[in-house]
Amino acid sequence: MASGVGSLAAIGAVTDPRLSVSGEAPDPTSLPRGVLQKLHDPSVTLEEYMHYAKITRDEEERLYGPGSDFQATDGPTAAFIKEKILRKRATRRTSIAVPRLSVSAQGEAQIQRPVESGNDSGNEKTGHEKKKFQPMVISDEEWIQASRAARTATWAAVFYLITTDILGPFSTGYAFSQMGLGPGVALFTVFGALGGYTGWQLWRMYLQLDSDRYPLKGYGDIAFRVYGPWFRHTVNFVQSFQFFLNVTLLILSNGQSISELSKSNLCFIVCMVICTIAGCVVGQIRTLQRFGWLASWAVYLNLFVIFATMGVMAHSDPNYKVYAASHPTFDINNPDPIKVSGSTPPGLSIADNVNGLMNAVFSFGGATLFVELMAEMRRPFDFWKGLLAADVLIYLCYMVYGVYTYCMQGQYVYNPSYQGISPYSWQTVGNSLELITGIIAAVLYGNIGIKVLYNNLGRDLLSFPILESKGGKWIFAIIVPIYWVLAWIIAQSVPQISSWISVVGAGCILQFSYTFPPFMMLGFKIQRDAILPQETFDPATGQVQHVDSGFKRWWRGFKKELLVNSFDVIFYLGSCVTCVLGLYAGFKTMVDAYNGSTNLTAWRCESPTG
Repeated sequence: MASGVGSLAAIGAVTDPRLSVSGEAPDPTSLPRGVLQKLHDPSVTLEEYMHYAKITRDEEERLYGPGSDFQATDGPTAAFIKEKILRKRATRRTSIAVPRLSVSAQGEAQIQRPVESGNDSGNEKTGHEKKKFQPMVISDEEWIQASRAARTATWAAVFYLITTDILGPFSTGYAFSQMGLGPGVALFTVFGALGGYTGWQLWRMYLQLDSDRYPLKGYGDIAFRVYGPWFRHTVNFVQSFQFFLNVTLLILSNGQSISELSKSNLCFIVCMVICTIAGCVVGQIRTLQRFGWLASWAVYLNLFVIFATMGVMAHSDPNYKVYAASHPTFDINNPDPIKVSGSTPPGLSIADNVNGLMNAVFSFGGATLFVELMAEMRRPFDFWKGLLAADVLIYLCYMVYGVYTYCMQGQYVYNPSYQGISPYSWQTVGNSLELITGIIAAVLYGNIGIKVLYNNLGRDLLSFPILESKGGKWIFAIIVPIYWVLAWIIAQSVPQISSWISVVGAGCILQFSYTFPPFMMLGFKIQRDAILPQETFDPATGQVQHVDSGFKRWWRGFKKELLVNSFDVIFYLGSCVTCVLGLYAGFKTMVDAYNGSTNLTAWRCESPTG
């Protein structure tokens, strides 16, 4: 999985010509529906989402499509130029000032607009001449402009971010050692292709459901618009749980790096405590933008470690010491020769094979953040370019690196691979660089996970104040150490990286990359294709009258693309079966560890790296 997640804020950003400041104050009419209604209103129909999505896509095509005269410029430079222009306008129009956005105690957005300072005698009569700002309703134009403000990323930025998020093939060699060359190549190819297919499904749903009026901000928003609140809560829970387990896994891998850097002289519990304390401190930063420039280096650091370990493996033996730490019966003084199997390696159980398969799932599991990436794109239609380029690069990198490390080290390949090389100097290089990217990734995943919990659990169920308020900031500051300490306790209780990869891959990543997309696509297309010509949406009232309902309507929508929908049903059921197998394999490996089959048991001071 990823070694780091970047921020789109400073990568590939461009100014948006739709964001303009008019010289005249907007029409102070009633609040638009996007503000008046709850953020997730079940009364809004699928037809309404699709209606405004088409309007938004047409506007994007007009501005950014073939024949448009829009020229992308560098984000910071363009922002500076725009600021200078706005200042000039402000000096020319003394009676007009730039509005300010404020948030009330109830969490409702308001525009605070300066009162004009011209020859308005009304102010003298009413006694408001000293009042600097007055609350004013937000017009539809301002609301649409605000929803467009973050849409600045290009498809090249998306390619970079997907690659940065997913590229980290240090478990692929271990996956091949558990499956063999033939099954490994086949399964990595199949899961790579299916990962591209489900990414395409998310992209198609996004284009037809996202709009300036009703912007999609996260994975759970698509789930809500297709199936309703119950599925949104399910997706948000699994998403936050995945980020929590990712933090747990990164604490464990970073602890192993520190332990190996200390030549196993530092108690492993202390190594993991160091990572946890670092996360508690750095995790207090609430905005991810400050991590963007640093996280963007993760891909380069990963590529360097990849090429370095490949070179070292060609000229040195495997790290038998680290292998012996997880295999009590292994004789380090008389190791067996390296063996590479073209088919399933002998002596392995079905749980071992499935654990290897879950590493393939873990490798291609980046769909969790695809919706967030599309939400920041200037032209979401171009997402497929970044997705395709990233998938091809990642597949080739994983395939070459996984096959190479398995052929070089055979059954002794370690997870992560940079800890399985024998020269200590190169172990130090790999551990040091991956420790940096690992801490960044852990903080980022923790930050996102806490925000998902806060906004969906705290705000919806516990009536927490908005995160930007003073109370919200204090609650966030308290949650961060609790979150990290819980992750540390779980990691310390079950210190087996491969088992955690299997559990996280099967229980969470598999769902976002392979289970949820076909399930949501089925629900979306059945509803969309069941719409009859006479069932038109009325934008004035927001109403649409359905002719029928129930199974008859569902079947009409399903059979319109019968073959594709049937494939998605089979795909969905197969993904569910794979989920059950992966969870079984992961938990069985953990149970076996507690029964003494490995040295990686809970709360041991001894290092798992030997």
